[in-house]
Amino acid sequence: MPLRIAVVSQAYHPAIGGVTEHVDATARVLRERGHAVTVITSRFGTTPHGERDVVRLGRNLVVPFNGAENNITLGRGLERQMAGVLEAGRFDLVHVHCPLSPTLPIHTLRVARTPVVGTFHSTARSDLPFRLFRHMLLPLFQRIDRPLAVSTPAREYVARQFPGSVEVVPNGVDVERFRPGLPRLERFDDGVPNILFVGRHDPRKGLPDLMAAGQILAREGLDFRFVIVGDGRLRPRAERMSHGLLDGRVHFEGRVSNVRLPRYYASADIFCSPARGGESFGMVLLEAMASGVPVVASDIPGFRSVLTPGLEGIATPPRDPRALAFALQSLLADREARLRMGANGLATSRRYTWPLVVTRLEEIYHSLASGSGRVATGPPGAADDPQGDAGELLSAGA
Repeated sequence: MPLRIAVVSQAYHPAIGGVTEHVDATARVLRERGHAVTVITSRFGTTPHGERDVVRLGRNLVVPFNGAENNITLGRGLERQMAGVLEAGRFDLVHVHCPLSPTLPIHTLRVARTPVVGTFHSTARSDLPFRLFRHMLLPLFQRIDRPLAVSTPAREYVARQFPGSVEVVPNGVDVERFRPGLPRLERFDDGVPNILFVGRHDPRKGLPDLMAAGQILAREGLDFRFVIVGDGRLRPRAERMSHGLLDGRVHFEGRVSNVRLPRYYASADIFCSPARGGESFGMVLLEAMASGVPVVASDIPGFRSVLTPGLEGIATPPRDPRALAFALQSLLADREARLRMGANGLATSRRYTWPLVVTRLEEIYHSLASGSGRVATGPPGAADDPQGDAGELLSAGA
């Protein structure tokens, strides 16, 4: 049965990142299956024209928090506007992303009169924000009929403060966009091994650690090239580090369109994500795996949701450029290992396709629309997920 679904997310195009990708991909697949999906989000700069099924309220403000850039919506009468949009849309349910974040998500929880699904995307080293505002946030959390999280670390982060069951429904990957066999970019197809980084240049992503590791590799006289995709406030620092030993070895590509991004993965011999922490999942790792590229990444809980060290790639301690350099050196020297890990990653990525993710969301949506899908809150510690982690959840449907 087709449903009318409102999806609320402060992170959406043109903002880049995992939440934007999740909202965009799930909305697309849901529409392909006959559902009517309206994305409710912020205005970013000049209001776009001609957007189909997108409603924009207020204006976006980027706020640094947890080592990353976070989107918050500002504007007068946002709660009233949200109530009007939800009433006019006559939606069967509302799906709110980052549901306890100010401002649009919290306004939505206050005014929604239909069942609410809430997906938590984040984890952090400190629970201080939740602890400080728990007395205000608990009634809002209880308004969520089906709390979800994109990974076990994200679920545990929520469960430490809020009672009730939280199910893992992970992020996914578009295996039609990211796949082996795409042509390499000509300027990176000269026989020099390419090490690819994709991500915002903010403290959490660890780009300076990658540059320091590159300096170690350069001292060893190894042949390699860094291809850096993304932008952010740490770019000037990374550019300064690219001089001297790394002269001519680092290519800063800036922001790359969704259309061109798969070609960068296709041009990579190794994908590297040296994140320092705070990652709840590894979407860029999945994109590399779906492209058949071996991964070197930090050994952090969010990445362990999708990466098994020694299988799809190598995990190294965060904030350790020497360990990172050693892992990169070992893969640069071992083509057979790169091929084996790339093939393993390709198999792993097939457990996280967006159609599989959406199939589980559809089951949840229909159960709520029929009146049988609400999850009751319980005592602290009741948030154990009976379906296990994200890989187990989706592998059952593969």
